[in-house]
Amino acid sequence: MAKTRSALRPDGTPWRNFYGRRHGKKLRPAQQRDMDGALREIQPTGVTRADNPERTPLDLAALFGRDAPVWLEIGFGAGEHLFHQARTYPQVGIIGCEPFINGVAQFMSKMREAGVENVRVHPGDARDLLEVLPEASLDKVFLLYPDPWPKTRHHRRRFVVPENLVAVARALRPDGEFRVATDIPDYVRQTLEVTGTLPEFEWLAEGPTDWREPWDDWHRTRYEAKALREGRVPHYLTFRRT
Repeated sequence: MAKTRSALRPDGTPWRNFYGRRHGKKLRPAQQRDMDGALREIQPTGVTRADNPERTPLDLAALFGRDAPVWLEIGFGAGEHLFHQARTYPQVGIIGCEPFINGVAQFMSKMREAGVENVRVHPGDARDLLEVLPEASLDKVFLLYPDPWPKTRHHRRRFVVPENLVAVARALRPDGEFRVATDIPDYVRQTLEVTGTLPEFEWLAEGPTDWREPWDDWHRTRYEAKALREGRVPHYLTFRRT
């Protein structure tokens, strides 16, 4: 039987996995080399409790080797959007979190081949990273096509529960942006329901096109492509940190 985490986090809130499996098929030799070598060079240290039990905040300027705006993508999948943003905005430092190791390996191969240098990768739970990010340190956060956990009894595992969005709000600077993309109407409902109870977030939609049309710098992910093939409708939600 697989090990499970404690039912409660150290701060007393429930620990609920908002992602599924961590491993897929065996990595190719080149991918394994990237994971063993290149990933260690760009992986933030002091994220896990084992490495940083005191939860000392990360030094983001040291992490990127310069002072720069910092963005975070939670659950980047195979990294299509993350790669596009990094190439489009080389002046920005971007942290990508992804617990699925095969997705991390695919992104690492892309990053190495293109010579992208402004991304840091945490191959694990984004909540661990959010705990050690300095307050008001992020300019933008992306949550794109997260695991929908469609069964009603699993809705509490979705990322958009109050304790997670409070952590996002803490890390976002005032006027920072939180973007959510999903093809699941009930995920839209839950996102709006939870953010509506949090004074830290303001939904910026003024009309239907604001959630039906993607952002100007959007790059379609494989999950969106699959949703469109299967006839589902993407939704794009933008929130401002008040």
